[in-house]
Amino acid sequence: MVKSLGAIKQPIEQELTDFEVHFRQSMRSHVPLLDKITYYIVKRKGKQVRPMFVFLAAKTCGAVNPSTFIAASLIELLHTATLVHDDVVDDALERRSFFSVNAIWKNKIAVLVGDYLFSQGMLLALKNKEFQLLEIVSDAVKAMSEGELLQIEKARRLDIKEAVYYEIIRQKTASLIASACSAGAASINTDPEPIEKMRLFGEKIGLAFQIRDDLFDFGSEDVGKPLGIDIKEKKLTLPLIHALEHASQSDKKRIINIVKRHHMRPEKVQEVIDFVQDSNGLRYAKEVMYQFREEAFDILRTFPHSAARQSLEDLVIFVTERKK
Repeated sequence: MVKSLGAIKQPIEQELTDFEVHFRQSMRSHVPLLDKITYYIVKRKGKQVRPMFVFLAAKTCGAVNPSTFIAASLIELLHTATLVHDDVVDDALERRSFFSVNAIWKNKIAVLVGDYLFSQGMLLALKNKEFQLLEIVSDAVKAMSEGELLQIEKARRLDIKEAVYYEIIRQKTASLIASACSAGAASINTDPEPIEKMRLFGEKIGLAFQIRDDLFDFGSEDVGKPLGIDIKEKKLTLPLIHALEHASQSDKKRIINIVKRHHMRPEKVQEVIDFVQDSNGLRYAKEVMYQFREEAFDILRTFPHSAARQSLEDLVIFVTERKK
């Protein structure tokens, strides 16, 4: 059964309430324009899934302390900065049904705001001498940048194999969730073993999370959003990669040609979607997603049972069964 986020948050409800204040303070600036923009960002925040991973990981390993709030703020500052920058790169005018920062204040200001959020995160760690947390988050920034560039490189040649796809999403998406879990553990524990186990747990969930996202693009469920966005951006994701690997040479050539040359034509995009739906691409991707989820559960269940650990399990189910 998929529990609601409200039910999942119960073991850390007070911590998340206190975090709201902590995070807002970490974004404050004496520049009125910047403070106005960061206030706008905070008011339209999402589900807070990544701070939830930080606090639940910390409580699974021990007890939340002031370092845990710094860890959660670091992760959320990094995540917010990447979203602001992504909207500029993608020329996106909306984020979570609100106008994006670049839509209101234009690209130059949006890039500077993203840079400011990155620097605030780094300074927060340095001022509090949280060097291990800084290293964990810096590794995530590096991995996310490398993953994005690897995807761009491969999109030009359309030669992504399954192993390369996993490497891209491990760096682009899974690295941030892995850093949230390992930062939570590191905030209350100096023992490298539970920190590494939490990192690996987060990585498995990040991989499953991205595959779930990729499935939406092919209409695996009716989520009320346009299909084929990845195809239009010439991104080869797991359902399509698997379908191509098991297609005839003529079908493979035809589909690759569509993605390469006709990816902006709606009827051609639909042709690719139909091709994946008629193959085993969607079923295979779901099987892989659930395999990563089971591997994550195996790691998590090496920790003592607690309300926090149970909520982590429920959060994993939530992000892999979500409808949008």
